[in-house]
Amino acid sequence: MMSEKEPLRDISSMGLKTIIAELPPSSTGLSLTVNVCKKITSQLIGAIGKQEDVSVQLEALDILSDMLSRLSGTLVSFHASILSSLLPLLTSSRLAVRKRAIIALSHLVSSCSSALFTQLAEHLLAELSSGQVTSATRTYIQCLATISRQGGHRVGEHLEKIIPLVVKYCSVEDDELREYCFQAFEAFVRRCPKEMSCHISTIVKLCLKYITYDPNYNYDADEEDEDDSMDTDNEEQESDDEYSDDDDMSWKVRRSSAKCLEAVISTRRDLLLELYGSVAPALVARFREREENVRTDIFLAFIALLRQTRAPPDVALCLWFKVLFFFWTQVPSIVKALHKQLKEKSIKSRQGCFSLLTELASVAPGALADHIPALIPGIVYSLTDKSSSSNMKIDALSFLYVLLCNHPPEVFHPHIKIFLPPVVRCTEDPFYKITSEALLVTQQIVKIVRPLEKPTSMTFDVRPYVKDLFSATLQRLKAADIDQEVKERAISCMGYIICHLGDQLGADLQPTLQIFLDRLKNEITRFSAVKALTLITASPLKIDLRPVLPEGIQILGSFLRKNHDVHVSQMAIGGALGAIVELLQALVVNKASNISYNELVKSLTGPFFGSQKSAEPVHRQSYYSVAKCVAALSTACPNEASATISNFIQEVKATRTSESARILSFLCLGEMGRSMNLGGQKELKTVILEAFSSSNDEVKSAASCALGNICVGNLKEYLPFMLKEIGSQPKRQYLLLHSLKEVISASTAEKLKPHVEEIWALLFKHCECAEEGTRNVVAECLGKLTLVNPAQLLPQLKKQLSSGSPHARSTVVTAIKFTIVDQPMPIDELLKDCIGDFLKTLQDPDLNVRRVALVMFNSAAHNKPALIRRLLGTVLPALYKETQIRKELIREVEMGPFKHTVDDGLDIRKAAFECMYTLLDSCLDGLDIFDFLNHVEEGLKDHYDIRMLTFIMLARLCALSPAAVTQRLDRLVEPLRATCTTKVKAGSVKQEFEKQEELRRSAMRAVAALLSIKEIQQSPVMVDFASLIHSNTEMATIFESIQKDTSSTACATETMDTS
Repeated sequence: MMSEKEPLRDISSMGLKTIIAELPPSSTGLSLTVNVCKKITSQLIGAIGKQEDVSVQLEALDILSDMLSRLSGTLVSFHASILSSLLPLLTSSRLAVRKRAIIALSHLVSSCSSALFTQLAEHLLAELSSGQVTSATRTYIQCLATISRQGGHRVGEHLEKIIPLVVKYCSVEDDELREYCFQAFEAFVRRCPKEMSCHISTIVKLCLKYITYDPNYNYDADEEDEDDSMDTDNEEQESDDEYSDDDDMSWKVRRSSAKCLEAVISTRRDLLLELYGSVAPALVARFREREENVRTDIFLAFIALLRQTRAPPDVALCLWFKVLFFFWTQVPSIVKALHKQLKEKSIKSRQGCFSLLTELASVAPGALADHIPALIPGIVYSLTDKSSSSNMKIDALSFLYVLLCNHPPEVFHPHIKIFLPPVVRCTEDPFYKITSEALLVTQQIVKIVRPLEKPTSMTFDVRPYVKDLFSATLQRLKAADIDQEVKERAISCMGYIICHLGDQLGADLQPTLQIFLDRLKNEITRFSAVKALTLITASPLKIDLRPVLPEGIQILGSFLRKNHDVHVSQMAIGGALGAIVELLQALVVNKASNISYNELVKSLTGPFFGSQKSAEPVHRQSYYSVAKCVAALSTACPNEASATISNFIQEVKATRTSESARILSFLCLGEMGRSMNLGGQKELKTVILEAFSSSNDEVKSAASCALGNICVGNLKEYLPFMLKEIGSQPKRQYLLLHSLKEVISASTAEKLKPHVEEIWALLFKHCECAEEGTRNVVAECLGKLTLVNPAQLLPQLKKQLSSGSPHARSTVVTAIKFTIVDQPMPIDELLKDCIGDFLKTLQDPDLNVRRVALVMFNSAAHNKPALIRRLLGTVLPALYKETQIRKELIREVEMGPFKHTVDDGLDIRKAAFECMYTLLDSCLDGLDIFDFLNHVEEGLKDHYDIRMLTFIMLARLCALSPAAVTQRLDRLVEPLRATCTTKVKAGSVKQEFEKQEELRRSAMRAVAALLSIKEIQQSPVMVDFASLIHSNTEMATIFESIQKDTSSTACATETMDTS
């Protein structure tokens, strides 16, 4: 490589680079890597010093950078000499040498010692402090920015000295130097947010000054029409560099200023009001920027500002209203600055405009209502322009969809004839993503051309558009060989067309309904078809569904009874079940069917009855699903329901009845009794109480559920009966309390108020019960009852905090958890004033009270973060204290000849870490993320359950605070490495192997999340760890499967977000 012959030098360099790339990581324990590194590093340092031959220097720097990026840990003994050899190169006369030296230094700082880092920082500071501006000054500032990206937290210690110097150099008349200054500011803001707080205002002022810096062009002198003609003339000859003056570098200063502003906006949401006052108008004024790349970064900065506005407030309302006021006042100037750019030839500019406008329409529904005429031509242009890329069309359709969703229908009516034809053409596009997006837009157009919620006030004539809307959607509905997303959207879109325009379809209606029946038979499209049919059934147009319903009901009954897997079962509990219930009710209410009430009930319940055993087992959730459907039908047909109720009572009485029939009968009676008064059924109470003695737990649970629901429909008769039984029947108490919980949860406050005192007194008699399960049900009842009359009952709960009994205190604290629900409630204001008193139990002497206090805090952080946000300063120390392992809580238990270690503090630590995870999502800006990470690091070395939790937290932190995670990487990787390389002792039980396997998979997920951060991918410690994983066949297989899972989950999320 040191040869004077160029071919030999090139071949040798390639050989060396290949060897370094293929060397096993030093962590594998092979001495080969260490020996090779030692052998060539000193020679490379020598080659770097050969200043008379630049090509040798460049090759040596490249190879050294490769070694430092992959194997820096192996070169620790050489770090000092590498630094000494690289520093002089920062003043090299050759720009290429200086750039490569900076790259090598950036790889060095991510793994060198603090002393060496300080030496480098002080060298750069000393050179910059000299005050002389030379070509090397640019290099020093560029080097500062680069090492800040790699080792940001270390730079933080030196920022007090660095910032004034960089600020001073911004005033030097050198565009390239200014660009590097702003790149350094951006790196400091992103990597050292805490240390940069006091410098933000200075940096923002500089950015605002230089974002308009364009000395060779006078924007104000041009009239708008002259601008337009100039753009048109120049577009043909535009290249990446739009300037005719090749020496003009001012665009780089403007671009780096815009990027620095974006960094400030993204990291300082606390300054939102100030940013709207000063930064927002300046960015809007720069939308006219003539250089495309700069304009794109200005758009991105403004989009970051909009996203910060979109985030949930959790701040004082008056402050938030001020932010929104600033935002709304700027909307007209935003539209004025953008609408002409929507018709420019530049695809990049148009995409930037659409991204910004889409974010704006989402953040402030209705804000663009007055500007629709200005925006429609630009949308149509991007959908019809032959030069538009697929992404351009998708962006235009996405914006149109958000616009249609967030504005009143009438503002679009004058423009339907203009934008409907291009949207219809997009539904025929061969690219499935364009088709899918166009169907979503078509569906929204259907809703606005004939909104069913206010038909009388509509004067818009929809008839000219029906054929186009129907034909385009039908073509996609019929197609079998199309993407799943397109299938689902075609079904949904046609559902809306029939619901809103069915009376206009004539002979086309019935054949289309037959297609829905086919989609109902297909498991993949069934959920979408049920939702569409429910929509059609409930339509005020009274669509005739009789031809398709007999077969449709049969299919749905079968679906409800199937033994679903967990995913399908959850779907049944939620979307599909709700859709089926609505469909059945709509059928009998709207008389859209020729099937009678009795036939529908029989088709749903029949397979659960009879002596013969069903060929396929019935899933537990199916009982609840069918019971809800039967109750929905009975509520709609009360006159025909009484015979059904009598039949169910006879079924539960009869000894010959199968367990499945008995369970379903109880659940149906409960669901029916919830909305109908069953007081006339005299033997019902006896039948239910007898079932409480059944040997089958599911029968007992169904009877308890039934009693609670029946009581909801007839409080006057059933509640006194239930309270009397709770007081006199200790053996049935648990089941009866569950029934009471059902009553309190499902009854209105108005109906419960007369009975509150009696229930309250009874519950407090049982709040010191030794059985934790019973105490938990009592606590839930107390909490939900408090919601009925919070002003009176909350002080009574607070009073009980001073109780001498730990059981009573834990019940009261758990009760508070059940007062905190995710919807706004009258109790919220009262809770805000006193939740601090309940949270003082985090310091209770009793371990269990502290644990339930953490569970309550977790519930508040999840459902109502505003309740606890202002208390974080006092609560977090107590929370973090509970994450520590306490030796006094660990004991040994003898089990025969074996000794078993029991950690009584494990449950409370789990509760503490669960709280920490919740705070990441709800109160991130109230956390000191580095203090938070200290406890995550400890959790990574804790018990199996805690490690599983902290691995998930670490993955979440990678997405939320990548800069902080990057700074702590060295301390985070070691526990991950330990988990991945730990082997279970031979002869251990099967569960130990399974637990270790699950731990390893979870740790690997955290590794995959770490590797999603760009800076971490280059970190030597991570490169080393990744190599270790890939060199082990077992670990490599696990890691590959996790990466596949991660990418497929991301795709699924993307699909869900757009559907």
